Amino acid sequence: MASSFIIARRITLIASLALCLLGIAATDAMARSSEGTVYTLTNSPAGNAVKVFHRASDGSLAPGGEVATGGTGTGGGLGSQGALVLDDGHLFAVNPGSDSISVFEVERSGLELIDTVASGGDQPISVTVEDDLVYVLNAGDPGNITGFKFSEHRGLRPLRDSTRPLSGAGTGPAQVSFDPDGELLVVTEKNTNLIVTYEVRGGGRASGPTTHASSGATPFGFGFDERDHLIVSEAFGGAPDQSAVSSYEVDDSELDPITPSAGTTETAACWIVVTNDGRYTYTTNTGSASISGYAINRRGELGLLDADGRTGVTGAGPIDMALSRHSRFLYSLNSGDGTISGFRVEGDGSLTPVGGASSLPAGATGLAAR
Repeated sequence: MASSFIIARRITLIASLALCLLGIAATDAMARSSEGTVYTLTNSPAGNAVKVFHRASDGSLAPGGEVATGGTGTGGGLGSQGALVLDDGHLFAVNPGSDSISVFEVERSGLELIDTVASGGDQPISVTVEDDLVYVLNAGDPGNITGFKFSEHRGLRPLRDSTRPLSGAGTGPAQVSFDPDGELLVVTEKNTNLIVTYEVRGGGRASGPTTHASSGATPFGFGFDERDHLIVSEAFGGAPDQSAVSSYEVDDSELDPITPSAGTTETAACWIVVTNDGRYTYTTNTGSASISGYAINRRGELGLLDADGRTGVTGAGPIDMALSRHSRFLYSLNSGDGTISGFRVEGDGSLTPVGGASSLPAGATGLAAR
């Protein structure tokens, strides 16, 4: 009977240990699933690279090394949004110093460079992806947009007869992006105060440009909400406390203002993001070291979250922004002090600071998160 008792105790102990190990494994798996990564570009003239930061479940960041793009940067600010874009397990990056774009496969072990190809123009500053179609915005005069087809096996291949001009010379373009349906390309031009659209036709080739007057001066970054409303930041030439954000109804290639120039009360609203659920949008105020948040209603109307326009306080000179998966965390790249500021996005749209990163190179540009 004693030996039977001992055997039973051992079986119970083994079973308990197995359950404990299973629980630990499940906890580790949940922790891993809640983690992510934040990326930025060094933009170095000596060799561009993606700088990697590991994101913990609380949103804090830890350095994760660098991966070369195979191209070069400029060492200075690009004045653009979308220099680095995540899409379906791939990371696309511009190399403005060598007039090329690069694509990486995002693996559990890190980034693997797949291809680096000529961008089809001078000084690529922004890229956008829709399924296997990629378009890049080249800012050098004369500026253009150029298309590519992408596959994992063949990499990036130029799309014949896809290059289209901007509205003219010296336009100061800021961003190119597909609309949510992939049927329209949008480009903002800072110097002309224009929003330019291109219809995407069969085979992925774009027709246009069609020009639209911006509601406010210096249209810059933009995004779309879940009802396909276009949300655009307006820097107003950096005039103190005059920047704003506008929303538009998009009807084919027509843009109709919904909320024209809702003021931030801050200076130089440039970069913009929209949460996955389409309820909130945020813009970085480069001249005020702050982030302004807006609520978006079903009609696409904008309402400032904070009367003073300061939903979040960043490091000096915030430029690009990125939201993590499910829009749980928001990050801003701060050009004035070489940092990344991190925030948890609360249910009411407010921002709670979390750990960021520091010691970034002076020319760092672009931001992407998962």
